[in-house]
Amino acid sequence: MPKKLSGRALAAWEKTRDLNAELAEAVGQMKRGAWARKTEFFPLPDGSIRRIIRRIDGTVEKDHVIPSERAQVAVARAATGLSQAEFASLLGVSVRTLQEWEQGRKAPSGAAATLLKVAARHPHVLKELAA
Repeated sequence: MPKKLSGRALAAWEKTRDLNAELAEAVGQMKRGAWARKTEFFPLPDGSIRRIIRRIDGTVEKDHVIPSERAQVAVARAATGLSQAEFASLLGVSVRTLQEWEQGRKAPSGAAATLLKVAARHPHVLKELAA
């Protein structure tokens, strides 16, 4: 697993970037259905989740721990493999509401919390609904 870049290494890497080429490549990847960034989740013993966001070139964009109280929403969405927009639509909430839940600023209501538990334990059920 590539290490997270230090401040100095990140600054050096930024100087070598060609943003126009990167954007053109990203648009091509989106059209092909390929990924430019990939998010991986790793459960920790205390109930929290470690989330690592990688770029296609292997560099780690973000590596942090999601506290257990917020982890349920992230785990449920990750299990389904849906985007925020797709998952929010499936739950019948706005993307902004889903983002608020994932960032811990708001908590899902009783019905939404139950649906999130179902999504985390049985993601194939939500995937079937999304199809």
